[in-house]
Amino acid sequence: MDELYTVKDVAERLKTNVDMVHKLRKSGLLPFMKLGCYKVRKKALDEFLAKYDGYDLTDPFHVKPLEDVG
Repeated sequence: MDELYTVKDVAERLKTNVDMVHKLRKSGLLPFMKLGCYKVRKKALDEFLAKYDGYDLTDPFHVKPLEDVG
């Protein structure tokens, strides 16, 4: 069975804050569902981490490879 994470759970796993997780959600980079509160599947989080490894996600609406960050 696929585990579900709340926004707070995701923030803890990514070692960031809930505001950043909401930016990732709003940008569409990390797909959430709403079941009372926002939740994401563990599989989706794992895919997100694999896909964006090596990228600067400081601004999720303007993702850049780390090589381009100056």
